[in-house]
Amino acid sequence: MIKKLRDFKVENKRVLVRCDFNVPQDEQGNILDNFRIIQTLPTINYLLANKAKIILMSHLGDPGGQAVPNLKLDKVQEELAKHLNVPVTKSPDCIGYEVESYSYGLKPGEILLLENLRFHPGETANDSLFARELSKLGDIYINDAFGVCHREHASVVALPQLMTERGVGLLLEKEIRTLEKIMQKPKRPMLAIVGGKKVETKANLIQNILKFSDKVIVSGLIKEEIDRTGMKFDHQEKLIGPVDAVEFEGKQPDIGPKSVELFKKEIRRAKTIFWNGPFGMIEKEEYAKGTLEIAKAIAKSWSFSVTGGGETVEFLSKVGLSSKFDHVSTGGGAMLSFLSGEQLVALQPLIVNARH
Repeated sequence: MIKKLRDFKVENKRVLVRCDFNVPQDEQGNILDNFRIIQTLPTINYLLANKAKIILMSHLGDPGGQAVPNLKLDKVQEELAKHLNVPVTKSPDCIGYEVESYSYGLKPGEILLLENLRFHPGETANDSLFARELSKLGDIYINDAFGVCHREHASVVALPQLMTERGVGLLLEKEIRTLEKIMQKPKRPMLAIVGGKKVETKANLIQNILKFSDKVIVSGLIKEEIDRTGMKFDHQEKLIGPVDAVEFEGKQPDIGPKSVELFKKEIRRAKTIFWNGPFGMIEKEEYAKGTLEIAKAIAKSWSFSVTGGGETVEFLSKVGLSSKFDHVSTGGGAMLSFLSGEQLVALQPLIVNARH
């Protein structure tokens, strides 16, 4: 059994929350997309309303176990304070006597943001000593960082094993519930749309998603590689690939109009849609038309729609269609692992006996 945030009595307790504030930034450190921060606000607001002492932790970028100035969480601190309308204090480090002392001095409704976890090599090494230092900061552990649930890192694997009181936040609960819904009880027809370039990165996803989907649309590059290598999937008859393409200098940077109409027909028919991955060179506007048409068709449909993955989410945000989807996942790799039928390593330590 995995306990949920609402199962805990958080009043006057130090609640240590693993968030995913790994947001894209420009060279000056300004946040380009605050999507992941916004998605964590319900958990933080719940803790505020229930008078918890709140300690937030996250990584940002990949500093390689060193303190890198432009990967400090200062801008995240500013963004959180702006949206929460309460002060957010940031510590100069994420472990140590000073941080521990401050955590004990927190009053109900106060928020402490720890400095970037990956400034310490112990985070990515899943180091037990680093996890033990983090465990001193909280009475209750909450994982709300779906985006790192497939990574064997200290703050999501070693740490919860040291905490008696542990569970999932509102965002992680929602992510799991939504993905389980489309895997186990989708309204049919269920349509999966899998774009991208390399079939090897999506092979497990395609294999598993064919089991519970009625149709699976794949990009031209993926379909070509399946045909070229003779790769076989169970229920391969459900696969649909493009039937034409835009040609440019011997390449096919976008799907053609016949493919767009074929895919839109399937989208209109579907009651549940999952989408991950572009269908062209979306970095160039002239070759983003096919992907845009797919996005618009899903947005107009009456289906229950789920999407995720860095490129896909960024594209939907750019064209202003994110809000038209029922669920936009905060995790790319974690989402694909989950839908591929893999166990997420960070969920296993959260399982507790019912007597707890």
